[in-house]
Amino acid sequence: MTQLQDSLTGWIKAGALGLAVAAPFAVAAQAQTYPDPGETLDWTIAFGPGGGNDIMARTIVEILNTYDLYPGDITVENRAGGSGAVGWGYLFGQAGSGYGISTTSGSFVTTPLQADTPWEPADFTPVALLATDDLVLVVNGSSDIQDIGQFIEYAQSNPVTIAGTGTVNVDFIVPTLFAQAAGFEFEYVSFNSMADQTTALLSQSVDAMVGNPGEILGLIDSGDLRALVYSGASTPEALGDVPTMGEVGYEIGVSMPRGLILPPDAPAEAQAFWIETMQQVVETPEWAEYIRSNTLTPTVLYGEEFRTFLTNTQNGFAEVLRSVGAIQ
Repeated sequence: MTQLQDSLTGWIKAGALGLAVAAPFAVAAQAQTYPDPGETLDWTIAFGPGGGNDIMARTIVEILNTYDLYPGDITVENRAGGSGAVGWGYLFGQAGSGYGISTTSGSFVTTPLQADTPWEPADFTPVALLATDDLVLVVNGSSDIQDIGQFIEYAQSNPVTIAGTGTVNVDFIVPTLFAQAAGFEFEYVSFNSMADQTTALLSQSVDAMVGNPGEILGLIDSGDLRALVYSGASTPEALGDVPTMGEVGYEIGVSMPRGLILPPDAPAEAQAFWIETMQQVVETPEWAEYIRSNTLTPTVLYGEEFRTFLTNTQNGFAEVLRSVGAIQ
């Protein structure tokens, strides 16, 4: 493992503060004024339909409705653009409200590092880190490349294009570290949604792409896409015998945080309500199935521990991105 990767892993571990054993903290009794059943909850998804952020948000909303965990109406809207900057910027503009909410992803941490956003992750009111996930590198199912060894060999002689969602984020960091370690170069092609980048790969406009397994398992199972390597510590059962990056000699130690946030300066009773509510959500069988089917790692931190995690993770990502010249 390189010094850079060691440093990044240290930042992530520092941010996690013992993720595997973290327990929900006690939530104070909630004020009866929140939530108001007459207020509609404005749920923002900062990316287009079909991606990991969209799937998680809609899964949570479905669980809330199934178990009557939120007394009012919920409107869900995809506000894609700028690697999440548009959607999270909209939520930022709802400062002080308890009736705006959004899910996070790796771009929530990295977008402010490379774009002039008026917000940082720590500005929002943290509810919970709910899971982390990793990426699978895939090629078109009709490609002559059959495994990761062939891909590396080809890429060492023929610089390749690799697609991902967002610009300077986890989708960029993972292949960048892997390419550095494996000794090849590539051009990163950014898309606003998984649907768009998948279309590009299926039409052979790019050579490969990275994505969350849960978003593309159907296309892998059908043979339309071929999985080559997984960035996590161990390969999910759903991916069969696909090796991890560590197993082929290039461990990178980067995962994507998936969580829930409210606008900046949301009322304390709103934060308390959502922490307690998410403690119930993660105990449902529907959530367990979501974690399983989307090959996620259940990783839970609540409130200020989540804010600390976001800050430490952003510091670690910034170090990586500066080292490769992606940001100043």
